[in-house]
Amino acid sequence: MNRISRLMVALTLVFACAGCVTQKQLTYLVDAQPEKVDAINASYETKTELVVRPGDALSIVVSALDQEAIVPYNLPLVVYAKPGERSLSTTPTLQCYTVDEEGNIDFPVLGKLHVAGIKRNEVEQMIKERLEAQVLNPIVNVNIVGAKISVMGEVTKPGPVGLSNGHMTILDALAAAGDLTPYGRRDNVLVTREVDGKMQIARLNLGSTDIYTSPYFYLQQNDVVYVSPNKVRAVASANTSVWLGVVSAALSAATIVVTVLK
Repeated sequence: MNRISRLMVALTLVFACAGCVTQKQLTYLVDAQPEKVDAINASYETKTELVVRPGDALSIVVSALDQEAIVPYNLPLVVYAKPGERSLSTTPTLQCYTVDEEGNIDFPVLGKLHVAGIKRNEVEQMIKERLEAQVLNPIVNVNIVGAKISVMGEVTKPGPVGLSNGHMTILDALAAAGDLTPYGRRDNVLVTREVDGKMQIARLNLGSTDIYTSPYFYLQQNDVVYVSPNKVRAVASANTSVWLGVVSAALSAATIVVTVLK
């Protein structure tokens, strides 16, 4: 094998190695060991409720055995006619309460209620306590309508993910997005969150059990999760095949020249 051929082989190996991803880079919670569980539980806090924020739309339904007594506290269902049709739709639409910039909603009879900054179940309890003087054994159900987070970057199915069960961890969100692609960096997942009108940013290492004690392990509505690409993706994005073709053609031409000169 002449010198030019050896150079071609070497360049091919270099580009091939640049496209390799190690098993460790694709593994979650690499340091997970039974002896670390106690340390994790010492600072781990389960958060199963979303916190109400300005701009949220709340569905609030009051129930009780006395149906007449709760009528003033429930917004009426709205039934719309479909475009081009005279008959009304059989699917009624539940009206919602929008939390204003000051964090308040206007609730029937009870008036203005401050709900921002407290958990969904705490809003239920607050309304229930105020109703107990007027309604016997009221039941209050509060939901944040359309609560979601967004997952972007190197995942199989980027896009919005609904918070239908009221809470979601970073691992739940990535699973809902189809998991990371082989090009996603598991040691550098970005989470952005708006709190009190200010942006917060955190970077999580999914290879470490430290994520369990991060305040960003449990996501909040409107959080954005971004998975950055690894070096393999960067190499692939640089049109490696094109460069290999150019280098191969140049070396082939050089080989022909050397052969003719000999």
